[in-house]
Amino acid sequence: MVLNYIWIFFFVIAFVVALYKLIFEGDTEVFTRMLQATFDSSRNGFEISLGLTGVLTLWMGVMKIGERGGAIGALSYVIRPFFRKLFPDLPKDSPAYGYITMNIAANMLGLDNAATPVGLKAMQEMQMTNTKKDTASNAQIMFLVLNTSGLTLIPVTIMVYRAQAGAANPSDIFLPILFATYFSTMVGLLAVALKQKINLLNKVIVMYLASITLVVFGTMWYFSTLDKEMLTVVSNVVSSLIIFIIIVSFIVMAWVKRVNVYEAFIDGAKGGFGIAIKIIPYLIAILVGVAVFRACGAMDMLMEGLKATFLCVGLNTDFVDALPTALMKPLSGSGARGMMVDAMNTFGADSFAGRLSCVFQGATDTTFYIIAVYFGSVGIKKIRYALTYGLLADLTGILAAIFVAYLFFG
Repeated sequence: MVLNYIWIFFFVIAFVVALYKLIFEGDTEVFTRMLQATFDSSRNGFEISLGLTGVLTLWMGVMKIGERGGAIGALSYVIRPFFRKLFPDLPKDSPAYGYITMNIAANMLGLDNAATPVGLKAMQEMQMTNTKKDTASNAQIMFLVLNTSGLTLIPVTIMVYRAQAGAANPSDIFLPILFATYFSTMVGLLAVALKQKINLLNKVIVMYLASITLVVFGTMWYFSTLDKEMLTVVSNVVSSLIIFIIIVSFIVMAWVKRVNVYEAFIDGAKGGFGIAIKIIPYLIAILVGVAVFRACGAMDMLMEGLKATFLCVGLNTDFVDALPTALMKPLSGSGARGMMVDAMNTFGADSFAGRLSCVFQGATDTTFYIIAVYFGSVGIKKIRYALTYGLLADLTGILAAIFVAYLFFG
């Protein structure tokens, strides 16, 4: 529904702006440009989707190896004690704990297809102990905010799009996304915990949060001490090395469990082509809308207005060209993906705007969609403060993404 209004907005505003340019500025080519933009963006959307097939097939296969090799189970085992303290209202023997940890672990590994079903099951199990069936419980709100904060270890889809867009190193956004999503998740978690009066001084919570924070800030401090050239080299090497270590770990874990690694890869890879084909209409729809909006000059007007606003308060405005992705992400995942692709096509995959748009895409999740799906699945109508805290996590992720992008790419 949200994407429907956004799509209508693009075309209506584009038409109004184009009429203004034709009547008052004498721009007789404006509608020709807009029409040509629809053809070009449609062809571009199809070529991008089709070009994704090979790389997406590869990663779907790798992720299936990790899934069968026990990667989700291992990660769930590590984080389960932490989550037991974050959901004090749930009974200690509640099956929801297992589904919660599996959902978060799957999201962290980029296994969206595995994350959603267990996430819905977790919500159903929490609903069993919810005394007000039409109102979100504390546990359900905490779970939802953790999902909307978009905590991701492996941004597979974004790296695939960067590879398709011709990025020199598609994985160079790996660490920036990891840092940005850490801040969005941490703020969302702490805000909800304070609201629900969860004891944050519990030794288990302190141990987990302190360990993660120490690693993140230690890594950021190290990178801040490097000059620009060395930072680029080190971050590229580290990002590529970590990702390759993860791939090898998945293979070794599966081999130890006597999983047929080759068959697991093939089974997962089969879904790559189907996913690439499935996204064609969605990607073309949003790219056409953005292209028309840009061709008539409306996008330039919007960006110039934002730049002038930020200049008035003395801020650097290099990040403004990537803002459409950030503004779209809480509303629509496919819409934000289209904005990200448009930014890379317009400014270049390795431009500051192109890279930042990718970091925006990975820093948070689609808050409105997640609320609709997860709460709707159990009939919850009163969401209390879930949306407010979910958007707070989104805002934190956006601000963190800008800061980290200037550190790595600025």
